Amino acid sequence: MTILDPSPGTWGDLLGRRYLGTSVVLAGGVALCAINVYLTTSLLPTAVNEIGGEHYYSLASSVYLIASVIAALTVGAVLLRLGPRASYLLGLGIFAAGVLACFLAPTMEVFLLARVVQGLGGGLLAGLGYAVINAVLPRELWTRASALVSMMWGVGTLVGPIVGGLFAQLGQWRAAYLVLLIVTLCVAVLVPFSLPRGTGERAGVVRVPYLALVILTASTALISAASVVEAPLSKIAAVILALILLAVFLLADRRAADGVFPRATFGAGALKWIYVTIAVLSAASTAEIFIPLFGQRLGGLSPLLAGFLGAVLAVGWTLGEIWSAEKHRPGTVRRIVIAGPLLVAGGLAAVAAFQNLAVSLPVLLLWALGLLLAGAGIGIAWPHLAAAAMGAVADPVEGAKASAAISTVQLIANAFGAAIAGLLVSFGSSTLASANLLYAGFAALAALVCCAAVRAIPRVRSRA
Repeated sequence: MTILDPSPGTWGDLLGRRYLGTSVVLAGGVALCAINVYLTTSLLPTAVNEIGGEHYYSLASSVYLIASVIAALTVGAVLLRLGPRASYLLGLGIFAAGVLACFLAPTMEVFLLARVVQGLGGGLLAGLGYAVINAVLPRELWTRASALVSMMWGVGTLVGPIVGGLFAQLGQWRAAYLVLLIVTLCVAVLVPFSLPRGTGERAGVVRVPYLALVILTASTALISAASVVEAPLSKIAAVILALILLAVFLLADRRAADGVFPRATFGAGALKWIYVTIAVLSAASTAEIFIPLFGQRLGGLSPLLAGFLGAVLAVGWTLGEIWSAEKHRPGTVRRIVIAGPLLVAGGLAAVAAFQNLAVSLPVLLLWALGLLLAGAGIGIAWPHLAAAAMGAVADPVEGAKASAAISTVQLIANAFGAAIAGLLVSFGSSTLASANLLYAGFAALAALVCCAAVRAIPRVRSRA
């Protein structure tokens, strides 16, 4: 397979003079989206104190997520119609408008509308991060570029809470959005100098999948509702109905003449297994939502230290990607991708077991070690899975879909993962039982996906 080129480019090639601007724009767009997620989470309690609307609190995340999924579904069509440069400017412009609206919002109702606009821009930027790699960078840089883009989610996990917490502490939550707006405009200034107008390929007729948008939006809305409703039976019902709608979406997309996913997804090749593995790894990462809570209630940590504990998984993800992106031999890559879910399963299972020990400094360090291993498992597999998806089809239109679908799968999996996490936690009879259910449940899910990971990167026979 050409995606496993034995002579890949280096970090120096990717971050050198020729591609530095492109790398900054690609990474910057995803970083803005990621930082915004965690920034808003940190700022929201302070914002509610000023503008009111506490009963809408949970919707601030849900509407952003739903809008992001909607936008992610349009990435392929937008990129092929407008080209990389105009597509990025569109995404950054929409995102900037949403950030400005958050900065100016006088009420929670206006703030929620601003979050919808932010979500549309953020979902477009997140999808373009991978799709533009396929369109403008040489194949030998895809793995490292995918690692760079994905690392920005780890950066967002670290930077977002710190910046948001700082401005919240100062009582200046609006100023945080002003800073985010300035950074967004700085990235936009680089776009004309870093990205081409087009890819050199004729797009033909590219249709926006409106039916898929409706079905998948409904599925995402239901799964988001499942994460906030109180009654366990209502949660289960919402999850089941959301899964049914997701299945309907996939069936409809398979039959569509111009679907969201490339045709190869539904064939006999490895692409569907790549997406399944990406989905489960993404869902497993949502366990970090509850890590600070368990750190405070079970570990007796302060909010600040519990926040750092929650960031350990993201640190492992980032470190794993940096190490893994250097590997390129086909056999090594295949073993890494298979090892990824195993590390996630082992790390989370260990954290579940360590929850039952009497809390002490060594036990807290064991918690952190398990989370670090789980994050590393996601990180080592991710860049190779992303590069494999981008190189799975040769047709430029289908290739753009394959690349854009990486973020679509990630965003959908994050929505479902968050709902499943909330469902597992709600079934616990105590905080300790909830923690065990959460970590053990996601560990089991990661272990199951090992079968998909084996088929995601086919074995390459050695040359005689």
